[in-house]
Amino acid sequence: MLGKQRLGINLLSLIAALREEARLPFRVIQWYLDTVHGLRLSVGAIVAATHRVAQKAQTALTDIVERVRGSPVVHADETGWREDGHNGYVWTFSTPTERYFLRRGRGKAVVDEALGDQFAGVLVSDFYAAYHHYDGPKQRCWAHLLRDIHDLRALDPGDASLARWADAVHDVYAKAKAFTHPSEQQRRLAGLALEHRLLARCRPYLDDPTSAQARLCRRVENHIKSLPRTGYGELFVFVAEPDVPPDNNAAERSLRHLVISRKISGGTRSPQGTDAKMTLASVFGTCRAQGPNTLTTCRQLLASPQP
Repeated sequence: MLGKQRLGINLLSLIAALREEARLPFRVIQWYLDTVHGLRLSVGAIVAATHRVAQKAQTALTDIVERVRGSPVVHADETGWREDGHNGYVWTFSTPTERYFLRRGRGKAVVDEALGDQFAGVLVSDFYAAYHHYDGPKQRCWAHLLRDIHDLRALDPGDASLARWADAVHDVYAKAKAFTHPSEQQRRLAGLALEHRLLARCRPYLDDPTSAQARLCRRVENHIKSLPRTGYGELFVFVAEPDVPPDNNAAERSLRHLVISRKISGGTRSPQGTDAKMTLASVFGTCRAQGPNTLTTCRQLLASPQP
């Protein structure tokens, strides 16, 4: 038991796991407990149980945030999340072993709040402007860029100039993906050479209002411009640093669990419910990424002494 609580550790862990891992609505959890275990709880009691677990998980959440901020590479992304019918966004800041979620607006201040002053690693993201102001190294998502190029070609399949340009960009990316070298200096030089090659493919269309690819060419130019702190742009960091991926797929995968949960529930109903949901999503998501049994981990979390 947790102090003078009505519900024990095993039951609290089960409720939290059914809600977060199985993504069950509260009324379905109520039905399950009654039908399978003969335990009758109100929906309010079940909601309170998840909030209780989230409260006990605050120390674990703080540890997750600190490990994310100390990571050499962090993947970031965002998706919509409604609270009491109001639009907002869930942000993910993830690593291969950590998941940190929070619901906020869509401004750049969220990046500063999540990463703090201590993060100095590579931020992997799409091209959304909220990430622009981070002055450390950034790897922008090639999957997004190539998808936009594909969509552009689909709009005008007969444009031969556009087709040649698209093939040339794909060729540069393929060479970047294939490049390997044991020397960090050689990898950085290769990244710079690839930047120049890609810019050369885009430069003829930068100021041509009649070319369909002008907008994407300007995007490429903007994100290749060297930053004072890093000395190189934001498209070929993965060439210089092999541990950095060329796309932001990891962040999108980390959000998938919450996206499915959103489709089931429609969001949350209160700030307290949102905070509990983000805490549980972070803790359970981290457990899922690291591999241990989430139900067992939740029991251990509830049983451990709190500071």
